[in-house]
Amino acid sequence: MTGPIAHVGPNLPQDLLRATGRHVGPPGFDPERPTPAADRWMESKFAPWARAIIEGWAAGDYDGLGQVLFSRADDSAQRLYYYLCELQRRGLVAGPEALILDIAKVPRGSSVDRTADSLRRLVDRLGVDEAGLTRAIEACNAERSLTTELAAPGPRCLLAGTPPPDRRLHEIAQGAGFTALGPTLIETWMRLGAIVEGAGGDAIAGLARQVHADPAGPRSFADAGAALLQAIAESGASAVVLWQIEEDEAQAWHLPAQRAALAREGLPALVMTRRDWLARDGAADEISAFLQGIGR
Repeated sequence: MTGPIAHVGPNLPQDLLRATGRHVGPPGFDPERPTPAADRWMESKFAPWARAIIEGWAAGDYDGLGQVLFSRADDSAQRLYYYLCELQRRGLVAGPEALILDIAKVPRGSSVDRTADSLRRLVDRLGVDEAGLTRAIEACNAERSLTTELAAPGPRCLLAGTPPPDRRLHEIAQGAGFTALGPTLIETWMRLGAIVEGAGGDAIAGLARQVHADPAGPRSFADAGAALLQAIAESGASAVVLWQIEEDEAQAWHLPAQRAALAREGLPALVMTRRDWLARDGAADEISAFLQGIGR
């Protein structure tokens, strides 16, 4: 299979995707686009971005792609994969070949082995050789080793919880005089993650260990409260907005640990649950009032 390859979902090995020489990142979509086709096929609890992607798929927006790789580490991403396969089988949509990577996250050796097996099958399917994968890992490791500068001086607000569709929440915080930190949805899907160790001996095994141990993503077994405290420390934030949308059921399981962590930290925090993904529910006013109140 030739043509560009895109990906959907978190925890996917960017090293392997880059090694194909065809990777173009996540498929573009308009979060504001009406989704009449998707509404006919999908239940209401699908992530809003999944509806936008299937709408674009049905409209032929991705016909120029050769393949799209979906992550099984995210419920909406894996369900979207199966829906698209069935829609293609029935001739209701066309578009690129859909692939899925099975990423096991249970903290045990058999999960690492399962992930490695899945990666080997994907490497064969994408036509990547060991030398090319090793070079891509080395290049990505070089990027991972670069230190990043903190944002501009001034008070910082960490946006945590559900990754927003774009920088609309960041702009709200900036309007209140804060530098906004925290990834958008696409930025979470493009994360390189930690250094891939031991790639020189067995590149696939090293990559499997890194993907399996990645603490990010909805199926991670990492302590969500500890992860939030680490993000606060790394960002130097003086305020936190913990924002979770209605459809993000995975985040709801993390909320108690995150609330407890925020209480221990003692930072000003605004917890917003069951919210609208496009922030059409008064979120702008709530965030602005919260941050402006801190500054007084």
